[in-house]
Amino acid sequence: MGAGAINPRSFASLPIRVESELRRGLSIELRRTIELRWRFGVECRVFYHDHCFDGACSASVFTRLHRECLGGAGWAYSYGGLMHRAGLLFDEAAFVPIEGGENAIVDFKYSASPRVTWWFDHHQSAFLTPEDQRDFLAWQAQANGAGVNVHGGKFYDPAYVSCTSLIADVGRERFGFNTEPFAELIRWADIVDGAKYESAQAAVEMAAPAMKLTMVIESSGDGFVPRVIPLLTEMSLDEVLGQPFVQAELGPLMERHMSGIELLRERTTLDRGVITFDITDRLTEGYNKFIPYYLHPEATYNVGLSRSSFRTKVAVGTNPWTKVPVEQLANVAAICERYGGGGHARVGAVSYPPEREDAARRAAVEIAAELRARY
Repeated sequence: MGAGAINPRSFASLPIRVESELRRGLSIELRRTIELRWRFGVECRVFYHDHCFDGACSASVFTRLHRECLGGAGWAYSYGGLMHRAGLLFDEAAFVPIEGGENAIVDFKYSASPRVTWWFDHHQSAFLTPEDQRDFLAWQAQANGAGVNVHGGKFYDPAYVSCTSLIADVGRERFGFNTEPFAELIRWADIVDGAKYESAQAAVEMAAPAMKLTMVIESSGDGFVPRVIPLLTEMSLDEVLGQPFVQAELGPLMERHMSGIELLRERTTLDRGVITFDITDRLTEGYNKFIPYYLHPEATYNVGLSRSSFRTKVAVGTNPWTKVPVEQLANVAAICERYGGGGHARVGAVSYPPEREDAARRAAVEIAAELRARY
């Protein structure tokens, strides 16, 4: 992990506090940046893993952390969803200029852009290139260097189940952030992102508000999640779920969910512990990834092909309720990385452009064969 040496709380209270900061020997560039921000107003733009419950929760917890402990009192906050897709993942033009505020990336891959001030991630495949990892390590070394003033923080720990819990722990331990109001959110982020449901039935039948909200977040259209994130900073999951605009999405999605169960009942096959299916003929932005295990509880792995408006996706997963010992399970992220994807040790994906369906299908066949060969 890395953390900045500047105490960012001094930026959060009154302009008079800035003067004391400017006497602390900061660089001329940082002094000028602080002065401009106080004079013209500032924005924190938070980029998060889109259509992901942990991504939305991470953005929410970071917003409160930044506002209360990292200098964001009175700042404006905006949100941008990021998706794993073929090609360029980051648009430099989307980042706020350094004189206009700060940029944060949560629950998503690393960007070496000098405009990115805050970064939190827990994925095994956090770095797109070795150069990105070297940039992170260089930043970390500078931030931890004696007498070096570095504003911001970049934190990485793949041992965390969710990025939400990583942000909460860093905020509490390093910046005195009160995480008590987020206890429910943190608990459910760990359950959802770590697939720690008590059973496949609980994951698919979705009785809990968090499960319904997860479905809406994963399947909603553009612009929906940025409306939810600010609510998560102030409301319980049940209160967020009860908002009229959320309920308007929930009804049709529940119907689609039931149809998805029937579609996968028709399309899934189980062979030597591996479930496979192909639903690329049905344009879809998401489906409940636990349905295959709900239908085939004896399976160990799942390799599915699906297509959305912007990608063809090979989803690879491990049955959270498998009886196979952990030490015998495949590292799914490592397999996906060989095809340009990534993820966690137990779940991962590879994304291809929509027109490269044949390449995605070949990868799915090869991955399924590799997993079957473990039997």
